[in-house]
Amino acid sequence: MPPVNRNKPKRAKSSDSQYSLMEFMREFPDDATCLEWLWHNRYSPDGEHAYCPKCEQERVFKRYQTSQQRQSWTCNACGYHLHPTAGTIFHKSSTSLHLWFYAMYLMTSTRCGISAKQLEREIGVTYKTAWRIAREIRNELMEQDKEPLAGTVEADETYIGGRRRGTKRGRPDSQSHKVPVFGMAERAGRVIAMTVPNVKRSTLLPHVVQRIIPASTVYTDELKSYNTLGKHGYNHDHIQHSERVYVSGDVHVNTIEGFWSLVKRGIGGVYHAVSAKYLQGYLNEYAWRYNHRNGGRAMFETLLLRTLRR
Repeated sequence: MPPVNRNKPKRAKSSDSQYSLMEFMREFPDDATCLEWLWHNRYSPDGEHAYCPKCEQERVFKRYQTSQQRQSWTCNACGYHLHPTAGTIFHKSSTSLHLWFYAMYLMTSTRCGISAKQLEREIGVTYKTAWRIAREIRNELMEQDKEPLAGTVEADETYIGGRRRGTKRGRPDSQSHKVPVFGMAERAGRVIAMTVPNVKRSTLLPHVVQRIIPASTVYTDELKSYNTLGKHGYNHDHIQHSERVYVSGDVHVNTIEGFWSLVKRGIGGVYHAVSAKYLQGYLNEYAWRYNHRNGGRAMFETLLLRTLRR
């Protein structure tokens, strides 16, 4: 047999891949490797010593083979068990760690999203399990940060969803199935997106004040809900979409509208329909990928490290 080539695979110069499936499988080939990663990164950097809560000092821990195949390490001094999966999204899950890691890889490597049905086919679980895994990753690991935006920020509102059956586009009752969504995007930076009950000033303004640093430049459309931004310390200017003006010098909201385009086309093409109850999770997912769009491998690693936060 020819020797196995363990060198890093070569990529075409035109490829924008930074972390391929083959690299993932080489790094995390099975459940044991995934569990070892959790153990090293959560409790024991050297793989042998960890802080024992019972002894209240650092001790030597070892993993012993048991008939129950327990996912724990045992303190050599007092017998205390440390479980790397305890308190994480993997806790008490009957799905293997390797499949969880692979699902996270798939959700970070795609650009348009991956449906639960496709995830079911990829990792070989039931649809119910695939849907739950995707939901946990979106809502727990891809939850949007509280760090405020700064510099030049665009703010815009939109509606996501289909129109009521039997109605014509443009009629007031055709909007009844659409969910109002509000977003803010830094130029060449991060984006924040959330569902809102309505687009009134009393609803949108608190989000702007909470998420954008004062003295920042904020560009919006002509919606009256934004009219008082200047009184709150922002350099505010707006673009007149109603007059078919979309760019005036530096004034535009094309960045956030580009993000809305990604979300709507992704939901329409991959998920087809998303209920208002679960829409925030999907916004988390698209915002996560957008905010880490230059990360490649780092996007997956950052998501993986988030499993250790609990």
